[in-house]
Amino acid sequence: MGFYFIQCVDIKEKIVGLMIMSKEEVDAKPCLISCGILREEIEKLVENGSLDIDVYFLDEGLHADYELLEKELTRVLEKHEGNCPGGVIVLYGDVCLGFNDEMKDLLSRFDMVKVDCLSCIDCLLGGKGKLLEVDPDHVYMFLNPAWIRFGERFMALSKEETREQFKVLKGIILLDALGNLDDYMEKIEEFSDFTDLPILERKHVGLDGVKERILEAVKKLKEKTA
Repeated sequence: MGFYFIQCVDIKEKIVGLMIMSKEEVDAKPCLISCGILREEIEKLVENGSLDIDVYFLDEGLHADYELLEKELTRVLEKHEGNCPGGVIVLYGDVCLGFNDEMKDLLSRFDMVKVDCLSCIDCLLGGKGKLLEVDPDHVYMFLNPAWIRFGERFMALSKEETREQFKVLKGIILLDALGNLDDYMEKIEEFSDFTDLPILERKHVGLDGVKERILEAVKKLKEKTA
């Protein structure tokens, strides 16, 4: 009888321990692995209390090389897998590694949730393929503050080479999520002149699109671990 009692206590303690661990996991913040293109927008959402997450940004410059991006993203996902009790959310677009399901194939190796967007620009517009509604023929260049900085890389080429690269585009659409694009107008106008792309529109997109897509991913993550 004594042995039986000890075994029951031992089992009970193990069950309680598992329950406590589960509670910690439920209460833990999700980790968000995100492209640096959306750093300013996401940091503002965390700062104003709209998002309660831990965020890790990858260098926005990785967009210039699919191979480097895949290598670094894989390294970061492997590092965080199993080390984030609240689970991991990935904010990269479906096509950020190419147009043949490369991102889907990579993330299939991990138990994580991806934000529903084609690209970071799509996420700023509200995600879920909204970009294809705004630009179905892929004839516009979209700029937020990070893409304005990223665009300076093109100016390392000659003006003629750069204009040749962009000649298929009709112009530039500015995406103002933070209300601060006036701070970048000198660089925007310089980029417009260098590429010969006119500034066609300034969209005041706000932060709701990014916030809603991330919160949607948080909900999916909780449903997975429930």
